[in-house]
Amino acid sequence: MRIVIAATDSQWEEWPAGDKKTDWIRVDDANAFRGNKNANAFINLKEAELFSFYGDLQSPVLINAVTQPLSAMNVPANVIRINGWPGFLKRTVWEVAGNIDEAASKLFEHLDKKITVVADEPGFISARIIAMIINEAYFATGDKVSSRQEIDTAMKLGTNYPFGPFEWAEAIGPDKVLALLQQLSKTDKRYEPAPLLLDEVNADHS
Repeated sequence: MRIVIAATDSQWEEWPAGDKKTDWIRVDDANAFRGNKNANAFINLKEAELFSFYGDLQSPVLINAVTQPLSAMNVPANVIRINGWPGFLKRTVWEVAGNIDEAASKLFEHLDKKITVVADEPGFISARIIAMIINEAYFATGDKVSSRQEIDTAMKLGTNYPFGPFEWAEAIGPDKVLALLQQLSKTDKRYEPAPLLLDEVNADHS
């Protein structure tokens, strides 16, 4: 199977691209992505880059789109959302949103990924939960309940999570966590971002 993939260096390192059954074509920009129309599948892990020509491609297109649902992006039926946040690509089961036709099913089978089809909503399920945990950790730190290191240690020991909330935030990027929380809080005030998280992201962009 011939698969075109647009990915950052860190995403490429996490991506399971070492198999012998796939002809991987890694590209860096939209023109190179589009220049391989005859590929069996296309994967765009660069969340900030939404290409405008997906409708020209006949094969399945997987996009890393955690915050924005397909309904807000005006993309064709061959586009499927996945969670490309750090740590999630390695999982054996992926949450996906979109139309899973025969070609898409064959693609996920080829990638050795089991899928759980979820509603086309911001954050899927797991990313919502992780973002909420991170947000609560920022609230706790802002209220001087405990330190970041102590919170990370407590969560890993108490819940057997692979990362603590602040380790998750660092890996994912606080700006991405904030963007998801802000999107979710438009319809549910439980997701209002912690002031400390807002301050941290604003400071990084000032």
